[in-house]
Amino acid sequence: MIIDKTAEEPKMAFTTEDMILIEQRAANEKKSAGAAYLLWFFLGWISAHRFYLGKPVTAVLQIVSYFFLIGFVWWVLDLFLIPAIIEQKMDAARSDAAWSIRRSRYA
Repeated sequence: MIIDKTAEEPKMAFTTEDMILIEQRAANEKKSAGAAYLLWFFLGWISAHRFYLGKPVTAVLQIVSYFFLIGFVWWVLDLFLIPAIIEQKMDAARSDAAWSIRRSRYA
Protein backbone atom coordinates (compact mmCIF):
# COMPACT_ATOMS: atom_id res chain seq x y z
CA MET A 1 0.00 0.00 0.00
CA ILE A 2 1.40 3.41 -0.97
CA ILE A 3 0.78 6.23 1.46
CA ASP A 4 0.12 9.64 -0.05
CA LYS A 5 1.25 12.09 2.60
CA THR A 6 -0.44 15.01 0.86
CA ALA A 7 -3.86 13.40 0.83
CA GLU A 8 -6.15 13.70 3.82
CA GLU A 9 -6.79 10.00 4.33
CA PRO A 10 -8.56 8.91 7.47
CA LYS A 11 -6.68 6.52 9.75
CA MET A 12 -9.29 3.89 8.97
CA ALA A 13 -7.55 3.34 5.60
CA PHE A 14 -5.00 1.19 7.45
CA THR A 15 -5.79 -2.15 8.94
CA THR A 16 -5.07 -2.84 12.58
CA GLU A 17 -2.14 -5.00 11.53
CA ASP A 18 -0.74 -2.13 9.45
CA MET A 19 -1.04 0.26 12.40
CA ILE A 20 0.71 -2.24 14.69
CA LEU A 21 3.51 -2.68 12.16
CA ILE A 22 3.93 1.10 11.80
CA GLU A 23 4.07 1.56 15.56
CA GLN A 24 6.59 -1.28 15.97
CA ARG A 25 8.91 0.21 13.37
CA ALA A 26 8.63 3.64 14.94
CA ALA A 27 9.36 2.17 18.38
CA ASN A 28 12.42 0.33 17.03
CA GLU A 29 13.88 3.57 15.64
CA LYS A 30 13.10 5.69 18.70
CA LYS A 31 16.14 7.12 20.48
CA SER A 32 16.42 7.15 24.25
CA ALA A 33 15.99 10.56 25.85
CA GLY A 34 18.03 9.40 28.83
CA ALA A 35 20.94 8.39 26.62
CA ALA A 36 20.72 11.68 24.72
CA TYR A 37 20.84 13.69 27.97
CA LEU A 38 23.79 11.66 29.24
CA LEU A 39 25.66 12.28 25.99
CA TRP A 40 24.76 15.97 26.19
CA PHE A 41 26.04 16.22 29.75
CA PHE A 42 29.28 14.26 29.40
CA LEU A 43 30.17 14.68 25.72
CA GLY A 44 28.31 17.82 24.75
CA TRP A 45 31.53 19.55 23.79
CA ILE A 46 31.81 17.20 20.82
CA SER A 47 28.05 17.27 20.13
CA ALA A 48 27.71 13.53 20.74
CA HIS A 49 24.03 13.95 21.57
CA ARG A 50 23.31 15.43 18.13
CA PHE A 51 25.19 12.63 16.38
CA TYR A 52 23.24 10.12 18.46
CA LEU A 53 19.97 11.82 17.55
CA GLY A 54 20.83 11.68 13.85
CA LYS A 55 21.65 15.34 13.33
CA PRO A 56 25.24 15.18 11.99
CA VAL A 57 25.08 18.46 10.05
CA THR A 58 24.01 20.52 13.06
CA ALA A 59 26.46 18.58 15.23
CA VAL A 60 29.35 19.61 13.01
CA LEU A 61 28.08 23.21 12.92
CA GLN A 62 27.87 23.20 16.70
CA ILE A 63 31.43 21.90 17.01
CA VAL A 64 32.73 24.49 14.56
CA SER A 65 30.94 27.34 16.31
CA TYR A 66 32.20 26.08 19.65
CA PHE A 67 35.83 26.14 18.62
CA PHE A 68 35.74 29.33 16.59
CA LEU A 69 33.27 31.51 18.47
CA ILE A 70 33.30 30.33 22.06
CA GLY A 71 36.94 29.32 21.90
CA PHE A 72 37.83 32.77 20.66
CA VAL A 73 35.88 34.42 23.49
CA TRP A 74 37.67 32.25 26.05
CA TRP A 75 40.97 33.06 24.39
CA VAL A 76 40.29 36.80 24.74
CA LEU A 77 39.11 36.44 28.34
CA ASP A 78 42.24 34.49 29.23
CA LEU A 79 44.24 37.53 28.24
CA PHE A 80 42.82 39.23 31.33
CA LEU A 81 42.52 36.14 33.54
CA ILE A 82 46.10 34.88 33.28
CA PRO A 83 47.46 37.18 36.02
CA ALA A 84 44.69 36.10 38.41
CA ILE A 85 45.28 32.43 37.61
CA ILE A 86 48.99 32.82 38.29
CA GLU A 87 48.24 34.56 41.59
CA GLN A 88 45.87 31.76 42.62
CA LYS A 89 48.58 29.18 41.88
CA MET A 90 51.04 31.17 43.95
CA ASP A 91 48.59 31.38 46.86
CA ALA A 92 48.06 27.62 46.67
CA ALA A 93 51.84 27.03 46.67
CA ARG A 94 52.20 29.30 49.71
CA SER A 95 49.43 27.46 51.51
CA ASP A 96 50.97 24.07 50.73
CA ALA A 97 54.38 25.23 51.95
CA ALA A 98 52.88 26.61 55.18
CA TRP A 99 51.01 23.35 55.77
CA SER A 100 54.18 21.35 55.17
CA ILE A 101 56.15 23.41 57.69
CA ARG A 102 53.41 23.09 60.34
CA ARG A 103 53.28 19.36 59.84
CA SER A 104 57.06 18.97 60.18
CA ARG A 105 57.17 21.07 63.38
CA TYR A 106 54.31 19.30 65.15
CA ALA A 107 55.03 15.75 63.97
